[in-house]
Amino acid sequence: MPVDRWERDGLRSANSGIRNQVDHILDALAEQRAHLTDVHEKLSAVRCTAESADGLVEVTVDAGGVLTDVRFTQAALRVTPEQLGRSVTEAGREAARLAREQHAEIISPIVDEAGAVPDLPDLVPGAPSWREVWEEPGRQDTSQ
Repeated sequence: MPVDRWERDGLRSANSGIRNQVDHILDALAEQRAHLTDVHEKLSAVRCTAESADGLVEVTVDAGGVLTDVRFTQAALRVTPEQLGRSVTEAGREAARLAREQHAEIISPIVDEAGAVPDLPDLVPGAPSWREVWEEPGRQDTSQ
């Protein structure tokens, strides 16, 4: 059964539209990839330091909140181990909170760009979603 000219033109038009959308996605992904190097460098350089309220301890963490340095004042040697432990915990939690804030600030441009890229099911009904691959486990999508 031959395809008439109108059907052929319609198929070409649909194909061209999908091709343009795929090109848009590939361009956006290439742009994100270029930004990833910059983001990685910035995250690698993040160090957040916090001091306990009593001034006994100063703690430094990296972008992931991993402890990289602990410093005690001379006064820290004259308190109980329990008090010193509370001071370390307090300073560590504050430094980790600061690191989470910096991490979120650094990656926000990439997160925003990713939200603007069409998802595969938008182009091809029934196709798997690339957004599901990138979503963090347990995180709910609140954009809908």
